Amino acid sequence: MTNREIHITYQEYKSVEEMNPEDRELAAEAVKAMQGAYAPYSHFHVGAAVRMSNGQIVRGANQENAAFPSGLCAERTAMFSASARYPDKDMLGIAIAGGVMGRLAKEPVTPCGACRQVMAQYQAKSGKPMSVIMMSADRILKFEKVDDILPLIFNSI
Repeated sequence: MTNREIHITYQEYKSVEEMNPEDRELAAEAVKAMQGAYAPYSHFHVGAAVRMSNGQIVRGANQENAAFPSGLCAERTAMFSASARYPDKDMLGIAIAGGVMGRLAKEPVTPCGACRQVMAQYQAKSGKPMSVIMMSADRILKFEKVDDILPLIFNSI
């Protein structure tokens, strides 16, 4: 037997002002995207923004449905829309924000496992790292690649 470790490196910011201008813009778009959420059951609005290799930013928001689990997360609405609108462009980064009553949550909003796998798929398609920004009212986390939030990515097909 061999014991192994997985190391994850990320940056933590106290505010968007500490971030570079591109990341700051992407984070602001994720916050704006929260306005498009349809969350009559959880009342938790999530917004996501994806930066494409052509410079475009595509937003998405969570969409709930009474027929659980027919809704969809903000991250996947943003990525699926981005892929449909710009099928030949790469996704370079995604920012995620969420909260209640228009206020950001106290802890960074983290993507579910399904969203992480979709991120991994688009990252693999591009052959380039896709950064992931997770926001809250008090701190922002930035991961340089999807592997950092989904170690041991499923890619066996």
